[in-house]
Amino acid sequence: MTRIGTSDLDVLPLSLGGNVFGWTADREASFAVLDAFVDGGGDFIDTADSYSSWVPGNEGGESETIIGEWLASRKPAGVVVATKVSQHPQFSGLAASNVRKAAEASLKRLGVDEIDLYYAHFDDETVPLEETVAAFGRLVEDGLVRHIAVSNYSADRIREWIDIARRTGAALPVAVQPHYNLVHRNEVEETIIPVAEEFGLGLVPYYSLASGFLTGKYRSTDAAGQSSPRAQGAAKYATEAGLRIIDALEEIGTAHGASIAATSLAWLRAQPTVVAPIASARTPEQVPDLLAGARLELSADEVRLLDRVSDWTPARP
Repeated sequence: MTRIGTSDLDVLPLSLGGNVFGWTADREASFAVLDAFVDGGGDFIDTADSYSSWVPGNEGGESETIIGEWLASRKPAGVVVATKVSQHPQFSGLAASNVRKAAEASLKRLGVDEIDLYYAHFDDETVPLEETVAAFGRLVEDGLVRHIAVSNYSADRIREWIDIARRTGAALPVAVQPHYNLVHRNEVEETIIPVAEEFGLGLVPYYSLASGFLTGKYRSTDAAGQSSPRAQGAAKYATEAGLRIIDALEEIGTAHGASIAATSLAWLRAQPTVVAPIASARTPEQVPDLLAGARLELSADEVRLLDRVSDWTPARP
């Protein structure tokens, strides 16, 4: 188990991504995935109020609704649910009134009294940051949210949020959610991780498997014939440099009896401040592989090998 930043939330170091619920996984498939995740020891679920508004016929909130129905049906003990605000078509942005209304809508869809971890999904520079910080703080004060966090914020804006919260006595963020994986590293390692280390924030990276590329399933830049709607996003990484990373992951994984995906997640977990990479599954058969990544421990030499093969040497000692 690992603790999310300075919070009291202890979780298995893997978060199940809910972005596929209501998109590539219908209600029945989503229930099966959630069952397999919890049965395998998982206890941290990540979603957003906007999932999956991009699907024709959807309005947003479908993922939260499915998770809420699953929670009501299964009544699992100790499951931590994170969700986000700012991108739902009906609750766009981070104005104080919108944050409150969006949180209340998420609570209703999830069927819970309190959101465990509530993210500002994307920065909204049209709203004074003081207003947003205060709005999130009031959610904590009023018992609607246990802990707050930020996603897709720059290092400077995270610092500004924390400065405002400290000056005003508002709740401090405990986590940050960046786009981070073996093929997308530089910005996070140069700017976000130092801020997380300074302020005790836990990193909960999304796109942990680079849209599926880091599973090893996509070894060509040509996505034609692939059934997954995420294939195009994954295939773009299948360059000569990207395939060197896959080969290294496969070599290290084979030595541990682990998959490429599990090895990639294990590398991510080994990075400073990372507490729980987010990975999604469309079928229950995919879940054990993800959970294996939460338990696989790489040696320092194996981590350094993956650092070298991805052409990146961290600036930190």
